Amino acid sequence: MPDLAFHILLFLFAAAFIAGFIDAIAGGGGMITIPAMLIAGIPPLETLGTNKLQSLFGSGSASIAYARHGHVNLMEQLPMAVTSALGAILGALLATVVPADALKAALPFLLIAIAVYFGCKPNIGDVERHHRMTRFMFTVTFVPLIGLYDGVFGPGTGSFFMLGFVTLAGFGILKATAHTKFLNFGSNAGAFIVFVLYGVVLWKVGLMMGAGQFLGAQVGSRYAIAKGAKIIKPLLVIVSIALAIRLLADSTHPLRLWLGM
Repeated sequence: MPDLAFHILLFLFAAAFIAGFIDAIAGGGGMITIPAMLIAGIPPLETLGTNKLQSLFGSGSASIAYARHGHVNLMEQLPMAVTSALGAILGALLATVVPADALKAALPFLLIAIAVYFGCKPNIGDVERHHRMTRFMFTVTFVPLIGLYDGVFGPGTGSFFMLGFVTLAGFGILKATAHTKFLNFGSNAGAFIVFVLYGVVLWKVGLMMGAGQFLGAQVGSRYAIAKGAKIIKPLLVIVSIALAIRLLADSTHPLRLWLGM
């Protein structure tokens, strides 16, 4: 495709900055960057591939910020990031041959369920609770499963990781947010490898948006560290509901097609 005009690149940079800020706190940044790239005239497949490139900068930036403040040990979490990446590689490969209509149809309702869970559980805060799954089992089962989902489809991945860390690993919400970012980095990296091999990454756009993501994630992660559950919980609920509405509003959503809407 031809080079994009300067004002379009500036628009994409701003979209990436906002997405990085939101993603560092509650996830859902793709809800902003993917529509922005489509509006800019980037073809759908190139949009998905380029989105993974720029997302690496946001999730990586947030991971570094949380690690610097002692909320996550990146070396200790590396095995989880690797299994997340492996799951995403498999998912991205499956996405080329397996229809995702059933997953796309169910996703809005899963996101609404996550919003209701976090919104209606007043005792979810920054304090850790008893875990329901060992670290090893969490690493080899739940993490690659969500990574696979990210490779196949993607929206809401951060919300699913957050839910797992809080309900299964017993993390407080700030620690869950910090750990989610590095797993997002892993799944983004895994899917990105596949998109690079398919040649659908626009490097200039992705790197420019990546700069916006990096800066936005730095601001967002520091804000989350300062405010804790007081900002993470409501933003997670809002982002999950907004993403569900955004998916249902799509005229190509399977549910709307089945109902003839």
